[in-house]
Amino acid sequence: MAEREHGAWTRGRPLGKLWADRMRAINPFLTNGSGSDHPDHPGATTAVVDCGVYVGGQRLPGDFTPDQALIEASRKEGFVWLGLHHPSDYEMAAIARTYGLHELAVEDAVKAEQRPKLEQFGEVHFLVLRTARYVPHQELTESSQVVETGQMMIFIGERFVITVRHGDASEMSPVRADLETRRAALLEQGPWAVAYAVTDRVVDHYLEVADQVEADLDIIEEGVFSRDRTAPIQQIYQLKRELVEFRRAVVPLQRPLAAITSSHGVVPKEIRRYFRDVQDHLTRTVEQVSSYDDLLNSILQARLAQVTVDQNNDMRKIAAWAGIATVWTAFAGIYGMNFEYMPELGWKYGYPGLVAILSLITVLLYRAFRRNGWL
Repeated sequence: MAEREHGAWTRGRPLGKLWADRMRAINPFLTNGSGSDHPDHPGATTAVVDCGVYVGGQRLPGDFTPDQALIEASRKEGFVWLGLHHPSDYEMAAIARTYGLHELAVEDAVKAEQRPKLEQFGEVHFLVLRTARYVPHQELTESSQVVETGQMMIFIGERFVITVRHGDASEMSPVRADLETRRAALLEQGPWAVAYAVTDRVVDHYLEVADQVEADLDIIEEGVFSRDRTAPIQQIYQLKRELVEFRRAVVPLQRPLAAITSSHGVVPKEIRRYFRDVQDHLTRTVEQVSSYDDLLNSILQARLAQVTVDQNNDMRKIAAWAGIATVWTAFAGIYGMNFEYMPELGWKYGYPGLVAILSLITVLLYRAFRRNGWL
C-alpha cells in the first residue's frame, strides 16, 4: 500500500524498512503535550508550527507532514516551507533525515548559541539570525530587561525552506500570512523569497527596538542633566549592558547579508534586490546602535564627573564648617589652660564678651564661605 501511494519514492525499498523510516520521521510531528524529547513519552511535544507546500506562488490546500510535503513539492516542482519553534534533538534529527540536512547545521539549530552567519552545506544554505524585541517597562531600573534576544535559523534548499525559531521574538505567522495573501508573486521566486521575508521581519524589529531604546536613552539623559539628577549610574550601566546585547544581534549580521547580496547564481537576481533593501535597513540600525553606545559613554562620563563634583562640594562644606568650629575650639583650648594670670579672667563681662567676639567671627566666616560657594 505504501508503494502504491508514493510511487517512485518507495520503489525498490523493503516495506519493513520503509515503514520504520517513515514512522521515525513522522512520529515527532504527530505527538502533543510537553515534557520529553522522545515521541513515545506521554508528555512529548511537537515543534512544527506550520508546514505548507507552495507551487507557483500559491499554497496547496490540505495538511502535510514534513516528509509528505517534500514528496508533494518534488512532484509538483514547488517548495516546502516548514516552520519549527524550539525543536528537540529527536525532532530535528527526524527533519534532518527527511531533508538531508548536515549534522553540524542541525546541531547549531538545536543549541541556538550561534553568531549571525551564512554557511553552505552541499546544496543547502544555512543562515543564522538573532532576533530581538523590546521589553516594555514602566521605568528603567538597575535590573530592568530592555532587549530580549532569540535566534532564527533558516535552511534554504532547492525544494524547501526550514525556519527554526528560538525565543518569542519575530513570530513567523504574520510573515507567512503576508506572503500568502499579498505577495504571491514574491513566493514564485522560491525558497530564497521566504528567506528574504523572514530576514526583513527580523531587521524591521531591529529598527523598532532601536527607536524604543532611544526613548529610554532620552529619559536617562534628561535625568542626568536635570537639576535633581534623578538618573543613578546603575541605570545607565544597565541600559549599556542591554545595548551590548542588542549590538551582538545586529552588527554581525552585516557580513551574511553582504555575502547574499554579492552572490551570483545562488540567490535569484530579483531577490538580491530585496536583500539590498534589508541591508540598508540593517546599516541604519548599526549606525543607530553605535551612536547610542557613544552617547551612553558620554552620559556615563558626565554622570561620573557630576558625582566627583558633588563629592568635592561636600568636602568643601565639611571643610568650611570645620574652619568655623576651629575658632571656637582654639579659644576653648586657650582658656582651658590652668594658668593663674590670663587676660580678662577677673573681668565681670569676660565670658559674655568672648562669646560675642566668637559669634561675630563665626558670622563673618560664614558669609565669606557662602560668598565663595563653599556653603
